[in-house]
Amino acid sequence: MSEIIELARRAREASYALADASRATKDAALHAMAAALRANTDTVVAANAKDVAAAREAGTPESTVDRLALNPARVDGMAAGLEQLAGLTDPVGEVVRGYTLPNGLELRQVRVPFGVIGIIYEARPNVTADAAGICLKSGNAVLLRGSSSAAASNEAIVAVLRDAATEAGLPADVIQGVPTDRAAVKELMQARGLVDVLIPRGGAGLIQTVVTESTVPVIETGVGNCHVYVDADADLGLALAILLNSKTQRPSVCNAAESLLVHASVADEFLATALPALTAAGVTVHGDPAVVAAGKDVVAATEDDFGLEYNSLDLSAAVVDSLEAAVQHIRRYSSGHTDAIITRSQAAARRFVQAVDSAAVVVNASTRFTDGGEFGFGAEIGISTQKLHARGPMGLPEMTSTKYVVTGEGQIRT
Repeated sequence: MSEIIELARRAREASYALADASRATKDAALHAMAAALRANTDTVVAANAKDVAAAREAGTPESTVDRLALNPARVDGMAAGLEQLAGLTDPVGEVVRGYTLPNGLELRQVRVPFGVIGIIYEARPNVTADAAGICLKSGNAVLLRGSSSAAASNEAIVAVLRDAATEAGLPADVIQGVPTDRAAVKELMQARGLVDVLIPRGGAGLIQTVVTESTVPVIETGVGNCHVYVDADADLGLALAILLNSKTQRPSVCNAAESLLVHASVADEFLATALPALTAAGVTVHGDPAVVAAGKDVVAATEDDFGLEYNSLDLSAAVVDSLEAAVQHIRRYSSGHTDAIITRSQAAARRFVQAVDSAAVVVNASTRFTDGGEFGFGAEIGISTQKLHARGPMGLPEMTSTKYVVTGEGQIRT
């Protein structure tokens, strides 16, 4: 038996015990995991330092290093996310709908765990704790396959979480790390029947590989080419503050803005302020001819620039003649993650919300709010840009399936 199949079999066995666990047991495990992370902060940060040093030695871009790096504050944030999960309602057993049929049968559709979830993700070791916590709370055993660039960090985090889970009375195998070699990943993607669902979280290449090569059902997360559209009726001061936050607050993440669209009627006034502010913040603007003409530090955009998720201090920008032109641009280039409009016009806001088909459509706020924690879901498993089962930040309910419970008093079908 291969190592991956053995890990999956152990996860399956552990999932049965977890499915029977009470909310009190699961919440106690989450609190124990949070406490253990804080108690072992030095160990986790030291392991992470090895990964960061290796990444820099390999010439990894600093935006990627930022996603990889942990410090005591980020470890504490991971622990806080687990504690927040413990305070949320347990989705398992929730009645989605229920009624009595004309023949007297009582029908209930209730939430149940998937069973075993595989997570394949890149760089960010905080995902290890987030995914483990969400899966545990929703009653699922989890197989965690992080990137080789974060191997030392993930190994340390998994060890801490497994020990804490056992102290709370759960099997250690509800949380398992998976080897990072390609053969192991391929085998994980083929473990249909032992793994119930796979969730890829990372760049477009990783996601596409999992979607096309997996025989296990996949919940597809997406890249974030997020837009900020400054409408003709925008408060331009508000628009600048939202743009800067959307782009620069943490540029390496998927809900950071990557594209700016400005209505032609306010372009001269807005760009005269926005372009110097972006330059001062270290942002390189890749603009269409109208944007290039408005600022001396603007780089001429290529066609490819408008479809990129930069994950860096780069931003594509274009001037559009109308709200409808902005919608058409977004329909062409957006990844369907998060797109925002800045406007004082209720009619413009309604039209934008109706016409833009993304997982999150934002009115007069930063794109950075598309996040499980910010939405009140606790830590998130990822942000889905597909339209089946789960869309947007995936919290606890998205990590469940349903089953029907039919209760009768001897009814037979005629």
